[in-house]
Amino acid sequence: METAGIGSRDALARALSGALPGAAAQADMAPEYLSCSDLGAPEGCREASVLVLLYPSAGSIRFPLIVRADSTGPHGGQIGLPGGEREGSETPGEAALREAEEELGVEPAAVELLGALSELYVPSSRFRVRPLVGWSAARPRFRPSPAEVAALLEPGLGELLDPANRRSGAREVRGRRWTVPYYQLAGREVWGATARILSELRALLLGAGL
Repeated sequence: METAGIGSRDALARALSGALPGAAAQADMAPEYLSCSDLGAPEGCREASVLVLLYPSAGSIRFPLIVRADSTGPHGGQIGLPGGEREGSETPGEAALREAEEELGVEPAAVELLGALSELYVPSSRFRVRPLVGWSAARPRFRPSPAEVAALLEPGLGELLDPANRRSGAREVRGRRWTVPYYQLAGREVWGATARILSELRALLLGAGL
């Protein structure tokens, strides 16, 4: 799966320039404790950006996920995409690149932004998140920030596209046990907002025949 089609920068850019799968694709990985009302962004919510950074490495197209340090707020200890709150007059793309540099040492000049996925709202932190998709011609020289990143994971797109890696399990949230969908990526369970973002990316790639 991870040969010419997925590895084509131009094909990825074309897919992102068309209609996005949107909320329906995100909802495929939404946990059952999130109702439709939970997913609508309220007035005055905070704005954030994350980066899905694609790059060739070891015969695959990969992307970085980070295990956030326990000290990084409501998402501490969780697995996510590099990103965070926008500052001042930053555009979504500028914020995504700044956060990737701060968290992983990725030089912004080495990243070409190909497009954006659909916004989504994260109720637990009151963030409206814009995911950006970037491309690097080679694996970046990652330098994770010890203050923000406990570990770096580098799954391949083939793992995301493999239907065997879409799973579900029980988790305790809000004092109750729920069935929660997740992706098994790089040997770890990736769920929540990150799984919703990756679900749309997966649908986009499959819909484009990549």
